[in-house]
Formats: sequence, structure tokens, C-alpha cells
Amino acid sequence: MSLLYLLLAGLAALAFYLASAHQRLAPRLRDRARALRWVAWTCMLLSTGVACGAFGVWSGVFAALSALMLGLVVLPYADAWWQIRKEKIHVG
Repeated sequence: MSLLYLLLAGLAALAFYLASAHQRLAPRLRDRARALRWVAWTCMLLSTGVACGAFGVWSGVFAALSALMLGLVVLPYADAWWQIRKEKIHVG
């Protein structure tokens, strides 16, 4: 159960990030932002429900939201790192 809520929260964070206008991981998905937001909200509600079932109400809500926030913080940095790796910049 613990792994399931983490995976759902991670998928929700990824869907929220891919629906944003500033992401560069998959620019072609910007057209489907509305569908991605629906997927993200659904995954987040499922993640919260699974975590509440595993840990109790308040602990589950805290755990699910913390996993979502971790994903939302890591994804922009991963995107920037990926873009820098693709560019092969030579300075100097």
C-alpha cells in the first residue's frame, strides 16, 4: 500500500508538471493540458485515499501531499538537468 500511494503521487506530480506551460520535457503534450490535469487530480485523490487507508486520516493526507510536493520540487530540476545534458555546451 505504501508503494502504491507513492507511485500515484509521483504520477500526479508528473501529470501536473507536464500540464504546465513552462515544462520542456514533452512540449507536444501542452495541447493535452486539460486531460493531464484531470489525470493528476484523479491520481492525487487516489493517492490520498490509499495513504489514508494505510496510515490513518491525517497521517495519510500528510504523507500523500508530501510525496506530491517532493515530485513537484524535483521535476523542474530534472527537466533543467536534462536540457543541459542534451545541449552539450562547451564553455571556454
